[in-house]
Amino acid sequence: MTNQAKYHIGLLIYPGMTQLDITGPHQVFAMMPETCVHLLWKSLQPVTSSEGMTILPTTTFENCPSLDVLCVPGGAVGQVEMMRDTEVLEFLRLQGKTAKYITSVCTGSLILAAAGLLQGYRAACHWAFRDQLAMLGVEVGTERVVVDRDRITGGGVTAGIDFGLVVAAHLCGEQTAKLIQLLLEYNPAPPFNSGSPENAGEALVKQVKKFGEKLIEASLVQTKETASILSIQIRNS
Repeated sequence: MTNQAKYHIGLLIYPGMTQLDITGPHQVFAMMPETCVHLLWKSLQPVTSSEGMTILPTTTFENCPSLDVLCVPGGAVGQVEMMRDTEVLEFLRLQGKTAKYITSVCTGSLILAAAGLLQGYRAACHWAFRDQLAMLGVEVGTERVVVDRDRITGGGVTAGIDFGLVVAAHLCGEQTAKLIQLLLEYNPAPPFNSGSPENAGEALVKQVKKFGEKLIEASLVQTKETASILSIQIRNS
């Protein structure tokens, strides 16, 4: 299957990631014809998400084939760690040289930006971190899925399925993507109209920001450090 696959999709997994950022797109990609999906990490040891779900990598960085799609999820403190993990950033840069599509879900776009792969592009991010993505030289889009040339990025956590279907349409055609959507019976009808800051209202937005205050602040500290590093790299290039 791996050798005969027409498409190779690599999903980075790491300790402290948000599992739905990966499992949503993975469900879509796994249903695409002639596709091999790789769960990528430094080793084949189990990786635990921020929610406590344990996921097994299938391919190491060292053994990863040249990818058609490189995908990076977001996730709590894990995202902050990945933004300064030199081994991870170098792997992303290496695969980014040849991948047909460089993609992310949620705050995974911050990791891509830390690797220097989103500057000059328009991209999506979780709403609470959009200002930080802009600090890294990225034009921030507010759509659920943003497509800019060979960059495809999903917004917040649940945008992963929408994102996956957009990628499926690019690789396999719109008809195949529609077929997958129907097979999944993906027909969202949320019980409340509070899934975006625009609809939720100021009071609820403040509550969510207060709930995630420590994470947002930790990410901001790392984002400022990363912005400084990228600025130096640009000056020296």
